[in-house]
Amino acid sequence: MTAELSTAHPPAVTASAPAPAVPGTLALQWATVRVLMARDVVRFFRQPSRVVGALAQPILFWFVIGSGFAGSFRVEGARGLGYQQFFFPGVVTMVLLFSAIFATITVIEDRREGFLQAVLAGPGSRLAVVLGKALGSSAIALMQASLFLLLAPLAGVSAATVNLPLLFAVMVLSALALTGMGMSLAWWVRSSAGYHAVMSIVLLPMWVLSGAMFPLKGAGTWLSWVMVVNPMRFSVEGVRRALYGAEASVVVGSPMSGTGLEVPVLLAFATVFLGLAAVSVSRRE
Repeated sequence: MTAELSTAHPPAVTASAPAPAVPGTLALQWATVRVLMARDVVRFFRQPSRVVGALAQPILFWFVIGSGFAGSFRVEGARGLGYQQFFFPGVVTMVLLFSAIFATITVIEDRREGFLQAVLAGPGSRLAVVLGKALGSSAIALMQASLFLLLAPLAGVSAATVNLPLLFAVMVLSALALTGMGMSLAWWVRSSAGYHAVMSIVLLPMWVLSGAMFPLKGAGTWLSWVMVVNPMRFSVEGVRRALYGAEASVVVGSPMSGTGLEVPVLLAFATVFLGLAAVSVSRRE
């Protein structure tokens, strides 16, 4: 009886499809930033009441208050700078502030609806989430402020003399700083009503005491010190200097006015509050 030797044949090798490429870490971070930024901008334009109110409110505010104080308010040494001209940079900053406030309210809504929890569970880092929300809110604020700036000729602004690089830098840094501040506050507040209360006692006084409505000259001792250390003052001063020149900035009596420190101070302001927002988002519940 002969033994049959069987030769084992190796299994057939089939060609497999190449594994899909896994996005890199940087690509995932940028995707998170891009999606959150685009989501906020699209949501803003899908709410017509926000679009109309964002432009109508500052126009009404400027015309009513500016006209009311025009006959009784004079800026010492301003050489013809009326109150409407003096108040115009303050309203530009107010547009940035209110836009940042209402845009960062969506942080509370997104947390309540579970959207942010889903985003935080994704591959994007906490810093990417903060940057995405901050850039989206800042883009909305800059669009609204740019529309309001179309009224600048009515405030005696000559397009030929506007310092566009300074104006752009001040507006971008101010929007990022105010958005970072709004996100830092919104992350700790559980309700929209509570956020409005915080806004009334923190953010609005910061704007009023920024030199937007009245100059530092003539203010009381303690009030003048509050205005000096208020970082939002550099937003108003930067816009005023960009629109009317260094002379209009100096006459309001603010220390360091017209010295070109607005951009470095606002850069530090934005860095601190965006960092604080990132720390707040990283806080474990």
